Amino acid sequence: MAATQEPASLLDHLARVLSGSQHAALRDSVIPALVDAIAGTSRALRDAQHVALAGTANTFGDDQLNVDVLAENLIRDALAACPSVSTASSEEDPIERPAQKQNTEHDSINTAAASSEIYTVAFDPLDGSSIIAPNWTVGTIIGIWQGTTAIRQSPAQRQIASILGIYGPRTTAVIALRIPGQVEATCFEVGISDDSGFNDAEIVRAEVKLSLPPFKTRYFAPANLRAAADDERYMKLVAHYIQNKYTLRYSGGLVPDVVHALVKGHGIYVSPVTSTSKAKLRRLYELCPLALIVECAGGKAVDPASGQNILDKPLEDIDERGGLICGTAEEVDFVVQNLVG
Repeated sequence: MAATQEPASLLDHLARVLSGSQHAALRDSVIPALVDAIAGTSRALRDAQHVALAGTANTFGDDQLNVDVLAENLIRDALAACPSVSTASSEEDPIERPAQKQNTEHDSINTAAASSEIYTVAFDPLDGSSIIAPNWTVGTIIGIWQGTTAIRQSPAQRQIASILGIYGPRTTAVIALRIPGQVEATCFEVGISDDSGFNDAEIVRAEVKLSLPPFKTRYFAPANLRAAADDERYMKLVAHYIQNKYTLRYSGGLVPDVVHALVKGHGIYVSPVTSTSKAKLRRLYELCPLALIVECAGGKAVDPASGQNILDKPLEDIDERGGLICGTAEEVDFVVQNLVG
């Protein structure tokens, strides 16, 4: 009987994917620190027996929960220990501030500039606040960009890595890397120990890849379903999924609903925008990181208003918002044809 093969460690996997010294800081410092922050956030969530309003609001006016603040602080502290991270911004604090707390803004950028690797990190520390209280799966969304800013940059060229932390019965992460001209697109899943974080993180799947049809079961996640009352096209699209016996897989959490498709190998997530159901997803903190994950897994992520790929449009403002259609390419094309026209 053959011996059971030990799962590969995240350390070893990153050494293969990001070999050499060109991306040493990304491999040895930035990704490990963020994985540790995800482990810390998972511990904080499990210890937070009472989820309540923190009594504060972020810059966008959204009320903050105590766990939002905990996750924000853990990720900020992790990035402060990464010299190659020049600036960072989050949905809770949407200003690209120096990542190293001990430095002035000028010194922080100069410290990073002394290295051949300079990054800015944009993150949503805890996505899914509305479903934390019923103890549903929620997540962290992180995008890593080359340079000191993500504003007026091409997401397709400058956003080189994304991480989705998933907090459920297990703590896992989906990581995507794509560095144009240097590192080919790759997407993989990691299992994370709440106690030891990066040091004991194991590769669950070395390749996360959306499959090609035919599928025995088809999945759909219709977000912003109230928009169907205003948009006959969306109503017809939802009716199409029901009539064709698609399986509903929608929790109300952006991260778990998209990750479900990645785990199953297929599926479609639709979050349209109408005149009465405004866009809520922020491009920098949610749409761009998710789009990179989906594209690296072989799928598509497009804007439901235009049908344009999410990553094709440069960011002009931190508060840019939009809807989302993502999943297997065939399903996305069908939605665009019927919803966008």
